[in-house]
Amino acid sequence: MLKKPAQKYSGKIGEVEIGTGEKAIKLGGEAVLPFYSFDGNTGNAPKIGMEISDIYPEDWTDALKELYKDVSSDAVKWAQFVEEKYSPDFICLRLISADPNGEDASPEDCAQKVKAVVEAIKTPLVIAGTGNHEKDAKLFEKIAQETEGRNVLLMSAVEDNYKTIGAAGVLAYNNKIVAESSVDINLAKQINILVNQLGIDNEKLVDNVGCSAGGYGYEYVISTLDRVKLAALTQNDKTLQVPIITPVSFETWKVKESIEPEADTPEWGNQDDRGVSMEVAAASGVLASGSNAIILRHPKSVEIMRSFINELLG
Repeated sequence: MLKKPAQKYSGKIGEVEIGTGEKAIKLGGEAVLPFYSFDGNTGNAPKIGMEISDIYPEDWTDALKELYKDVSSDAVKWAQFVEEKYSPDFICLRLISADPNGEDASPEDCAQKVKAVVEAIKTPLVIAGTGNHEKDAKLFEKIAQETEGRNVLLMSAVEDNYKTIGAAGVLAYNNKIVAESSVDINLAKQINILVNQLGIDNEKLVDNVGCSAGGYGYEYVISTLDRVKLAALTQNDKTLQVPIITPVSFETWKVKESIEPEADTPEWGNQDDRGVSMEVAAASGVLASGSNAIILRHPKSVEIMRSFINELLG
């Protein structure tokens, strides 16, 4: 019987812990390519988080709004509902109200909301900002202060605001941060080096190298993930030896295949099924290419991806 020799890698992805208590989770820790258990230690199993919003999600599909209709106007109730009903590995609270182009809620108000949520659940919490770099710096500074000791993950720090977010999020209040770059291995290295130079070790750092929905520049996402993991493992590039989180739902639920009403395009089939299919397709690809954590929106997607991970890890 032929025994295939195991591939040995010179590098290893570091571990990052988020949350506290019995439900705390660890990301990363692998010394082989994704799901390559035949080569060695696959580290911690990939983790699945569920997205919720701090205000009623007006732009979500009708089917998703119906699922959460009794709780989606209250972030605390929504987080508790998701924790109890679906038991995700973590919950991602997206601060839609803080968007300067929307309600432009103050950092202080948002921080109080986050504090209420983190105190109401035991599941680890990831906080997603607005994407406005100036607002996010102010936002995460306040949130880090209010969540001191809770070990939350602040998503995300970019080149324009990493000093403020890193100093408050990690150095002052001992939470963790996500360094975000735009689908390019060199940009991923660059932001990590800058964060490290602040005095933040890789144990406090997670990467978001970007995401897209299938068919929308998705091959760039996959090839970037591949290159990042290969550099970290085969070239022992320490600047890239951090776990990766991919916000799949942020991208897949805004493309036409997911949101086009069935009445307008009956030949495309059921809208809810289409959205789940797009989410699952994107999620499975990024996991197979090296993401250590994914953020999803639909409970059905969560169920499918749990089976996917369990099957591949045997």
